[in-house]
Amino acid sequence: MKFREKILESGTKIILGKDEESNDELMKKFKGKTNLILHTAKPGSPFCVIDNFNPSKEDVYMSGALVAKYSQDWRDNKTDVAVNVFTGKDISKSKLLKPGTWNVKKSKTIIVKKEDILKI
Repeated sequence: MKFREKILESGTKIILGKDEESNDELMKKFKGKTNLILHTAKPGSPFCVIDNFNPSKEDVYMSGALVAKYSQDWRDNKTDVAVNVFTGKDISKSKLLKPGTWNVKKSKTIIVKKEDILKI
C-alpha cells in the first residue's frame, strides 16, 4: 500500500493516506501507539501520522496544513480548516464503519490558517 510521505523542514517524517483504503491501512498500523495523528474535523481528508514521538508545535501545525491541503473542506471552501489531533491510543473501529472511517475517543482541534495552506 502506497502512502504519501513528506519530510518537514525540521527533518520529521509524516505519513499521509491517499484514499479511504490507505487511510484504513495507516490507522491499523498506528492503532494503540502514541504517535500523533491528524485529520480534518470534517470528513474527507487523509489521516496523517507524525513519525516522531515528541513533535514540536510547528511540526504539528505544518502536518495539519498538509492534511488541510489535501482535504475536501479546503477544496470546497478555501478558508481556514479545523484539524483534529489525537493519538493511536484514541482510535477504534467497529465492523460497521465504512473503510476510511474511525472512531476517535478524544482529540484537540487546531485551526490551520488559509494563508499557511496556500504556502504549501
